[in-house]
Amino acid sequence: MHGSLLVAGTTSDAGKSAVTTGLCRAFARRGLRVAPFKAQNMSNNSMVCALRPGDPAAGTAEIGRAQWTQALAARAEPEAAMNPVLLKPGGDRRSHVVVMGRPGGSVSSADWETGRRHLAAAAHAAYDDLAERYDVVVAEGAGSPAEINLRSGDYVNMGLARHARMPVVVVGDIDRGGVFAAFHGTVALLEAADQALVAGFVVNKFRGDAALLAPGLRELERLTGRRVYGALPWSPDVWLDSEDALDLAGRRAPAGGALRVAVVRLPRISNFTDVDALGLEPGVDVVFASSPAALADADLVVLPGTRATLEDLAWLRARGLDRAVLDHAAAGRPVLGICGGFQMLGRRVEDPDGVEGSPGASADGLGLLDVTTTFAAEKVLRLPTGTALGAPVGGYEIHHGRVTRHGGEEFLDGAAQGAVHGTMWHGSLESDAFRRAFLARAAGAVGAAYPAADVSFAAAREARFDLLGDLVEEHLDVDALLDLVASGAPRDLRPLPPGSER
Repeated sequence: MHGSLLVAGTTSDAGKSAVTTGLCRAFARRGLRVAPFKAQNMSNNSMVCALRPGDPAAGTAEIGRAQWTQALAARAEPEAAMNPVLLKPGGDRRSHVVVMGRPGGSVSSADWETGRRHLAAAAHAAYDDLAERYDVVVAEGAGSPAEINLRSGDYVNMGLARHARMPVVVVGDIDRGGVFAAFHGTVALLEAADQALVAGFVVNKFRGDAALLAPGLRELERLTGRRVYGALPWSPDVWLDSEDALDLAGRRAPAGGALRVAVVRLPRISNFTDVDALGLEPGVDVVFASSPAALADADLVVLPGTRATLEDLAWLRARGLDRAVLDHAAAGRPVLGICGGFQMLGRRVEDPDGVEGSPGASADGLGLLDVTTTFAAEKVLRLPTGTALGAPVGGYEIHHGRVTRHGGEEFLDGAAQGAVHGTMWHGSLESDAFRRAFLARAAGAVGAAYPAADVSFAAAREARFDLLGDLVEEHLDVDALLDLVASGAPRDLRPLPPGSER
């Protein structure tokens, strides 16, 4: 079998990533070689992987965290071609661009179409490459395919589908309400050639009696001439690495943990998945905090990564959070800074070439660690491994900042002074033995109890993949979806007005 499928959505956060991940696992279980793909991702969370599988000399690449996760679900090695264009927001109207895993300048809303033609060419070439090497490519769309104001420059939704003659299923979140109108309207707004590729729908996050849903599904099929491939139930255990900061308010461990961790919710937070592993620990309570009061009762304060260290450092001071962190550290209570958060803990941050913004920008850090940071144009992408606190540990590095340590102890290529720790390594807390050792040290510093549990982050991630695969197998017509992959969209799909008139 050789073919592909585009998973589009009625809206952002409709469930495209979850459905794509579940299909990757379900198809892989059937012995197929499966690759995830997203032509363009806009994400605050990214990951380091191989530029080309099996070719370590080619070096490393940066892709969206979701595609890296989907590759694991597909039992494939993550690579740059799975997310050839990654946009990292640099402001309201401008984004930094990563093309095939490497920095590629920036793009603004003003040049949305003309400034992105080369990105479309790179994305389509990457898709063509994957399609030649894998049995199935499961592509994830972005936002909604019915953003008709952006259609002329689109290469991630219907533009990609047209390029590859790829069948499309549209996912809708019924938990939000209005899903039937959203399904019908999505198809009806598309021009006729796009409509011809939309084969049907998948309902996401359904709760309740299936018998009450069935009449609506039948009427939707009658009105659109397209079938519904199933309805995935809402499950509290479905949770994947997030694309952006939209769901931060809901990220916390069960209340009442013995060790209280407050993660500062920086406005330009990135790679906040670093603290996901803490949420697995039954003896840890994790909250995201944006005020000094929210840090007052914390045992451990975490300053996470940010895509704009100097701006978020200024925000920290404007909110009085700098003083709250300093008071916390002065009391001998532990602080952990990761990447940009680590840089803030140092003596000074310098940006002579304007990598983050204005050339020559600089600011004093919090002074808790004896380090200085200078930004450089070339981005560092590494997959380091080592030992810390007597435990093996690995992680990944994505940064422009070069940190120089002037004093203190070495800690994961960073620094430690007393109970304050800083590292450029993202993902270190996913190393189970190291995470337990670090939490035990943090608990000891404040005299708190930390009942270490034998939990595995890798096993928990695999369990989530298997859960999604099980839900897809049980509630979606996987055989019919594989027929779509092999044969393409049905040729007798009925065009719907008003889009069909264009």
